[in-house]
Amino acid sequence: MPANHSSATRPTESVSHGEPAARDRQIGMLFVLGSALVWSFGGTLARFLTVSDPWAIIFWRSGWAAAFLIGYMLKRDGAARAMTHFRQMGLPGIAVSLCFATASMAFVVALQYTSVANILLVQAGGPLIAASLAWLFFREKVSLGTWIAIATVILGIGVMESESLDGNISPIGGLLSLTISLVFAIATVITRRYAHVEMVPAVTLGVLISLCVAYFNVQSFAVTPIDMLVLFAFGALNLGWGLAMFISGARRIPASVASLIGTAEPVLGPIWVWLIHGEKPSLLTFIGGLIVLGALIGHSLGQMWGRRS
Repeated sequence: MPANHSSATRPTESVSHGEPAARDRQIGMLFVLGSALVWSFGGTLARFLTVSDPWAIIFWRSGWAAAFLIGYMLKRDGAARAMTHFRQMGLPGIAVSLCFATASMAFVVALQYTSVANILLVQAGGPLIAASLAWLFFREKVSLGTWIAIATVILGIGVMESESLDGNISPIGGLLSLTISLVFAIATVITRRYAHVEMVPAVTLGVLISLCVAYFNVQSFAVTPIDMLVLFAFGALNLGWGLAMFISGARRIPASVASLIGTAEPVLGPIWVWLIHGEKPSLLTFIGGLIVLGALIGHSLGQMWGRRS
């Protein structure tokens, strides 16, 4: 990277020192972990829905998510400043919004061609993609411990989903699954690189794009009152709140670490389904989950110990 590159486009850590940088990093890790925790309830909420049209689910979920994110910005920044953030997000913000919109819609379409297990297994490579992109384009260093943790997470999720894998995955399903992992990694890297850009407007634009696309594909907007209540939680809390936390945390920590922490989502998801819906996970799901959690905890402890040293 050229020595005279503007510091305004560098990650937060590059302009921070000592305790403030360490504290900012810890806050970022907590935000991303919080987003993974919130997103992990997605499968549990989806099981309460009786809506058969996936585009109706996307429409209402995106609508509630947009309402939450707009309300969040108005409460935090006020109308004038929120509009300023929208105008100033520029090409990085537009790229992030397109990435999140693509990921959310590709997931729904991919389910028509392949299983959830196949999609999750491909998405397990997200941290590897994020780390590679961050190093390739921005020379963001990735420690050996992070590479080991990424490999261990991929192994753990592979064990988790091994019993559910469908060997007849279609080329379309595989391509869409890879697209989800790729665009999410790109959004994470861009958010980290342009840490000075407020990205909440970007994710808001992303859910609005999904809303518009769903509007032209939905067969019926009618849902029951109970379904609407679930869709509110599915959209405002699960999607909107999760996006707000992730985008706030990803700007504070390396892209590889943000993607790595995000893999806690598929580990926690089966636990909530088990506790709430009584669907007991298999032994391999437990073993794979323990492998992933061990990798995440070990990586976090290793970074804390290294910084103290």
